[in-house]
Amino acid sequence: MKLFGFKNIIALAAIVLAIGSADTFAQRRKPVLHRKPVAKKPIVPVEKVYTVAAGTMLRVRMNSSLSSKTAAIGQTFTATVTEPVYSSEGIVVIPTGSTVIGHVTALSAAAKGGKVGTIDVNFVSVNLPNGRKRTINGSLAELDTKTAKSDNEGTASGDKTNHRKVKFIGGAGVGGLVIGGAVGGGKGALIGGIIGGVGGYIAERQTKGAEAVVKSGTEFGVYLNQATSLPRFIEVTP
Repeated sequence: MKLFGFKNIIALAAIVLAIGSADTFAQRRKPVLHRKPVAKKPIVPVEKVYTVAAGTMLRVRMNSSLSSKTAAIGQTFTATVTEPVYSSEGIVVIPTGSTVIGHVTALSAAAKGGKVGTIDVNFVSVNLPNGRKRTINGSLAELDTKTAKSDNEGTASGDKTNHRKVKFIGGAGVGGLVIGGAVGGGKGALIGGIIGGVGGYIAERQTKGAEAVVKSGTEFGVYLNQATSLPRFIEVTP
């Protein structure tokens, strides 16, 4: 009995060892699960931009009417670019048909004594036909008299000029529009002097000066006070 019991113990131990070895072997053969590779974000190429220098003139046309009598400070208005704007490298970055956004910054309504109305404005952004938008720092400017004349159809007059602050001013005695120089010398000062004379003339005949009325279709310039950078303009195909 003792011998038989000892043999049984040995056999049981052998079975246990065999099972343990099988488990160990199975664990060693168990395939190793690999982590899924992390997807790399695609590298977006940096878009090349081109500089439009400070002092560049944008030729624009008013899209709606603006009056010193009814306008409000902070009011937004738009004008359409009538000629393409090129970068310093000769690349078109602002095409014809782009929209310039302007704000009314100050107003002076016409008053008794022949005081004409005035409208001060600035320009804060340009929207391109392809949906892009750029912030700008622009001021009202006069156009070259070779391509612009003063008449009752709402075309603004002025000579090619260096930057100076100008404003929309009522004048001509018939509600026409004149762009007058507010600071600086040269032709701008002369225009301002003429307007002053017109205002005095109106004072003699009327009790109230003319309002500044910027008609839809009025052409004028937007002078860039600071350089801006934009990519080459590419039309969006439907």
